[in-house]
Amino acid sequence: MIKSQFLFVLLILGGILSCNSDYLPKPKGYNRIVLPENEYQMLPDTFPYSFEYSKYAKILPDSSWISEPYWIDIFYPTLGSSITMSYKPVNESVDSLKDYLRTAYRLTSKHQIKAYAIDEYIFETDRGKTAVLANLSGEVPSQYQFFVTDSVNHFLRGALYFNTATKNDSLAPVIKFIQDDIMHMLNTLDWQEDQP
Repeated sequence: MIKSQFLFVLLILGGILSCNSDYLPKPKGYNRIVLPENEYQMLPDTFPYSFEYSKYAKILPDSSWISEPYWIDIFYPTLGSSITMSYKPVNESVDSLKDYLRTAYRLTSKHQIKAYAIDEYIFETDRGKTAVLANLSGEVPSQYQFFVTDSVNHFLRGALYFNTATKNDSLAPVIKFIQDDIMHMLNTLDWQEDQP
């Protein structure tokens, strides 16, 4: 028993004395993220809206307790991210539209606590629809949010989320990849009654 304690103490002392004082920890590395080429497929025609979305994503029904019909998650299993999409019928109600717009801006502004900046852009899609995009900088849970409406019948809102604790600067290539997908979705968006 005394012999094993003596050996243990000798090992500890030997370890301490043999430590190199010039040792420096290795710098943190960055994740290697290999992204595929963007490829798209058409959303099933069971929704009041249609667009092309990434072939690397899956359409899942929104499982939150507040979900409504036609709310979906565009889930990227290999990237650990999803685009949460919520749809609201406007039904020619100005009050409903104002409420949806207030909610969209309120949900985006909730990120002001952690966001360095929130840059908003209004643009016209390739199919003539007006979209509002919010690009959020900093360590925010949602880096990209958007909505599109025809102001009469349809309102569609989306937000990008990641299921990871990785810092957003390390996720920058993935964020850019999904932003390209979002732009493609918006540029191919049609409301069902607009389709031939």
